[in-house]
Amino acid sequence: MKTRSVNRAVRTPGGLSLRLDLRALLVVVLLLAAVCAAGVALIGTGDAKIPAADVLRALAGHGNAYQDFIVNELRLPRVLVGLLVGAALGLGGALFQSVSRNPLGSPDVLGLSQGSTAGALVVIVLLSGSTTQVTVGALIGGLVTGLAIYLLAWKQGVHGYRLVLVGIGVSAIATAVNGYLLTKADLVDAARAVVWMTGSLNGRDWDQVWPLLALCAVLVPLVLVNARGLRMLEMGDDVANALGVRVQRVRLVLMVCAVLLTAAATAAAGPVSFVALTAPQLARRLTRSPGPNLVPSLCMGAALLVAADWASQRAFGADQLPVGVVTGVLGGGYLLWLLVTERRAGRI
Repeated sequence: MKTRSVNRAVRTPGGLSLRLDLRALLVVVLLLAAVCAAGVALIGTGDAKIPAADVLRALAGHGNAYQDFIVNELRLPRVLVGLLVGAALGLGGALFQSVSRNPLGSPDVLGLSQGSTAGALVVIVLLSGSTTQVTVGALIGGLVTGLAIYLLAWKQGVHGYRLVLVGIGVSAIATAVNGYLLTKADLVDAARAVVWMTGSLNGRDWDQVWPLLALCAVLVPLVLVNARGLRMLEMGDDVANALGVRVQRVRLVLMVCAVLLTAAATAAAGPVSFVALTAPQLARRLTRSPGPNLVPSLCMGAALLVAADWASQRAFGADQLPVGVVTGVLGGGYLLWLLVTERRAGRI
């Protein structure tokens, strides 16, 4: 598909200039509007239905005690965790795909999700840890896996194809470790582990919101500051060096950010599959803009996860599914469609 964008130069009185992609900006605005509307709808639906106007009133602090409890204590934290997890996965996926220069270079393929799962399973199966300890274990597992991938892929720098190949190998090893840990678990721990491995937002509260929000508040600006260097990296290391980009430093900073975002999202909601893979691709198709599309990918990830959460709770009647099941089905279908489309176009 050809990429087309409409750019406009914006100059401030202080001499600062900025290139603005109008189509990408429109896509971001529409995605944010969709996210807000879906979030309000999701908060208002359930066994205790609350009209959208009353939801907004409760969010503003003007609802009655009943509405305030339902909206702000029970449902809002789950929606916020879903939005933050989706945004973190969308941005992390865009970073990995851009750094590796491979549309399949997502945390699902590179083994980060499996590494986080291994860390959580160690805590569940071997230590019988609490929910907080499982979260910490998943975060440590993701960080250790990311470090291992980076070190194994290093050879006078890290290049995309080595990163993907090493990631696939690490993913296979982590999957084998996870299977072994499940065979060593008793029935209760195995059931608990399988539920966590599916990816779910059930029972999420403010304890998951604040750490994830603080991490995103630090990492998202750091990523955006290095966005220009990332765009230069997509043209190749030699070109980026010639344009004054410190290639390995920028790549390392962005990979650390991507690993932290992915590990934190997995620790908060489990390994929610395919969001990191599909969100950047869908964002690029909507914006028709070259480059990493970081902000559109972030917004698309949030929109995908909140929509999948609504489907998991409402689309199957009384049977509520973990959100990871819905994203897996939708993401797998999208991947098959993408492969068929690319094959018909003669690109694979």
